[in-house]
Amino acid sequence: MSADIAAERIERLAALAEAAVADGEFDRSREYVRLARRLAERHRLSLPRSFARAACGRCDVYQRPGVNVRVRAQRGRVIRRCDCGATARYPYTD
Repeated sequence: MSADIAAERIERLAALAEAAVADGEFDRSREYVRLARRLAERHRLSLPRSFARAACGRCDVYQRPGVNVRVRAQRGRVIRRCDCGATARYPYTD
């Protein structure tokens, strides 16, 4: 499998994870995120930034604001708090 095919598959898995969370199937979403991460590691690819930031680093669930994550903007950063208790902070500029 070439890197291009792997990158396409990672994007497809990201879309599937997002759709699974929208349907309330968090375990299925977790499996898609784990598959995408393993695929990226195997082919030495980085996950797309939007996907990497939307997936919880602790429980591997795809995060959807208002459903399973609380998002706040505070002093130049975005704070995402997952239902599992994990907190991620990312800088942002106006």
